[in-house]
Amino acid sequence: MAKFLGPGLGSAVIGAVLGAAAVFGVTAAVQDNTRPEIDRSGNADSSLLNQVEYGSR
Repeated sequence: MAKFLGPGLGSAVIGAVLGAAAVFGVTAAVQDNTRPEIDRSGNADSSLLNQVEYGSR
């Protein structure tokens, strides 16, 4: 039993390291960390930002 313990333990450690590297690698590859571009083509004077409008009363 002792001659299987070393290779088995080494294989488990190598498998865990490769699995963790694969998870972190795939996560870093598919991560979306870019800012979206802001559309600034509108008219600033007609903007309703921070102004409450209830319609025509």
